Amino acid sequence: MQQQINPEIIQEISDDLRVQVLTEALPYIQKWRNEIMVIKYGGAVVKQDADIIKDILFLTCCGFQIVVVHGGGPLINEWLKQLNKSPQYWEGIRVTDKVTMEIVEMVLAGKVNKQLVGSINANGGKAIGLCGKDANLIVAKASSKKELGLVGEIEQIHPQVIDMLLEKHYIPVIASVAASHDGTTYNLNADVVAGELAIKLKAKKLIFLTDTKGILADINNENSVISTLNLKEAKNLANTISGGMIPKVNACICAVENGVEAAHIIGGKEKHQLLLELLTEKGRGSMIVV
Repeated sequence: MQQQINPEIIQEISDDLRVQVLTEALPYIQKWRNEIMVIKYGGAVVKQDADIIKDILFLTCCGFQIVVVHGGGPLINEWLKQLNKSPQYWEGIRVTDKVTMEIVEMVLAGKVNKQLVGSINANGGKAIGLCGKDANLIVAKASSKKELGLVGEIEQIHPQVIDMLLEKHYIPVIASVAASHDGTTYNLNADVVAGELAIKLKAKKLIFLTDTKGILADINNENSVISTLNLKEAKNLANTISGGMIPKVNACICAVENGVEAAHIIGGKEKHQLLLELLTEKGRGSMIVV
């Protein structure tokens, strides 16, 4: 006969666990309250936004000042496919001709940006969507790699509009599209945008939410996450990382070298990984520090 567990015992265990979780989070909340954190929300995890949005709102309720930067690569590819246009890449970076640039701007600054803003606001937050063009937040210039077309690099960042929104307790949600001084629109790498914004805003943390659990010691084993790396160890990863992990690690290294206290790469496909990484001792992803 199967043993029946007393529901009161289950409730007591559950209550104890809740108290334990809150107690463990307290010192982290006290440490990071009123500090800026830049979260790069990868395009690969945008469709899993419900739980991530709740985590972001929990952090804002704890007093963290959150800035969200997002990608949208998979959705861009879907729209290109509808137009019978194949995505083109050069050294892992999207080649952006004039037609592709129009789609990139429509998807990133339009659909994805407003989807995230709507989700945050529907869950009780106060979000405002921006791209680099708004208030000249980011001034772009042409990439030195002409093969990439309308892929740009960051020339200047004017963070005053972000400062103003954070002061009024809004959550800025930023799409990685910007214009040059002559008005030409450019597609920017969202990882680079997140890293450079973190530096400019003097953020304490830079967090990348992606479709992998973190930096892997063995790319064939998704559970081989490297929990903590210093700058030297991170720089030595050049021969072991590939694809989209390269700009993320490079952005982390640059951010930490320029004053950001810690940079994190964590999985965004499992529930509450953001909270577990930031508010518990063990964490869940990879953290790069000095």
